[in-house]
Amino acid sequence: MRVKGGYTTQRRHKKTLAMTKGQWGTRSKLFRRANEAMMKSYWYAYRDRRVRRRDFRRLWIARINAASRQQGMSYSQLIHGLKLANVSLDRKVLADLAVRDEAAFAAVVDVARQALA
Repeated sequence: MRVKGGYTTQRRHKKTLAMTKGQWGTRSKLFRRANEAMMKSYWYAYRDRRVRRRDFRRLWIARINAASRQQGMSYSQLIHGLKLANVSLDRKVLADLAVRDEAAFAAVVDVARQALA
């Protein structure tokens, strides 16, 4: 005689169907399709948490590059100059300075320029 899941299986199925509520068609109605959709969504969420970090880094670099070129220096020269000057500002902070506080960013560029000279 085989053992059916009973209450435990019903709870598991119910939880999965609740998680996929709002998805299209059988992805929210049938347990097997809903489970596939849920597992795929977890995989996408895991992957895209890393992709988001990549995307933000690209955005920060683009902003820093644009602002540093307005100051007459390329992005790579700026980063190299900051490394030589032992300035430990990460790209997130540099991009924020470039967007919000032009004077402070100009001062950072001057520090990098002096270190390169």
